[in-house]
Amino acid sequence: MTTRLNPADHDWLTAPATQRVMNALDAAAPGGSRFVGGSVRNALLGEPVADIDIATQLEPQAAKAALEAAGIAVHPTGIDHGTLTAVANHQPFEITTLRRDVSTDGRRATVAFTTDWAEDAARRDFRLNALYADRSGRVFDHVGGLDDITDRRIVFIGTAEDRIAEDYLRIIRFFRFHAWYGCGEPDAAALAACAALTDGLSTLSVERIWAETKKLFAAPEPVRSVSLMAQTGVAQELYGMVPETGRLQRLVDLGADAALVRFFGAMTENVVALIRLMKMSNAEAGRLRKMADTELALDIAATWPTRAELEKRVYRHGNQAIADQLFVLFSRDDTPPEGWGGAIAHTLSFEAPVFPVTGADLKKAGLSSGPEMGEALRRLEEAWIDSRFRLSKSMMLASV
Repeated sequence: MTTRLNPADHDWLTAPATQRVMNALDAAAPGGSRFVGGSVRNALLGEPVADIDIATQLEPQAAKAALEAAGIAVHPTGIDHGTLTAVANHQPFEITTLRRDVSTDGRRATVAFTTDWAEDAARRDFRLNALYADRSGRVFDHVGGLDDITDRRIVFIGTAEDRIAEDYLRIIRFFRFHAWYGCGEPDAAALAACAALTDGLSTLSVERIWAETKKLFAAPEPVRSVSLMAQTGVAQELYGMVPETGRLQRLVDLGADAALVRFFGAMTENVVALIRLMKMSNAEAGRLRKMADTELALDIAATWPTRAELEKRVYRHGNQAIADQLFVLFSRDDTPPEGWGGAIAHTLSFEAPVFPVTGADLKKAGLSSGPEMGEALRRLEEAWIDSRFRLSKSMMLASV
């Protein structure tokens, strides 16, 4: 029986941008290009489709020429490995020539181009990621991926050890895909291979590890995969500690959907060291450091039931920082305190106003620049905050 995606049910198949790209490729090689990977997988699973990848029998320069002839912008993002990024109607499409791996070292591969769809499928990671679909929605399966779609299983193509040895990042990807798409018990052969080959993780760049880690912790239900990572020794190899899966589950139950908050909850003991180890962005590091601010945590723990107190802290530190602190606070115990939901909701929704009095206002009122003005501004701001931001500018200036 032929499996088919109904284009009427999948807008991405018939979208103008998609049609432009496929028309351009088909003009050079009719029927020589198919959708592959995440878009096909997610469509079959009933999950949202975001990125659209296309596999083509055209070699990179030919694909580039065909796209440019149709007025589509092309960026050679990975042309040595056959990958181009086409941008049509402001939407990116990753287009890769069919290929086979000639040699790999666990991080990089030397490839040769091919026109054989089965050969291209065989060098991919998981069976459900090696499904192709043509423009009509007809699905092509060379490795048994449709069975895994039905069972929601994450199974390596061929031998798990061989696929992992080609790129050790596939260990983390296995747990990430299991978190997002898996159901039931994980594939035993895959789990055994991940446990046996943890030493290979040391060859990966921390940037690649961190990118996959964030995607894993952003999954709707990451706990089972993080637990499996601990059981196999993968988590210890990556992060130097055993994650706190109980606390991670509580964060999920509380509705903390930010990957950084979940990561902090699972890795609290070592998060400052992990900030350095993972070479996080300044924004990520800053957010995690605020979660690790013990003085702020103690302050919030003592005052959180009062909306006025929460508003003060949002004004000083921002909505995100205080909401993060509350999630961390409420995840410490098996049962969060009464009113926790309202506290988080108010913290996230409160719009802190701008202090209306400036130094120029005080100068007009007769104060000179210097310590006196600074002290007056501080005093007025504190009074304004204590009034829950209700004191008017005129009322404050009248008290100077």
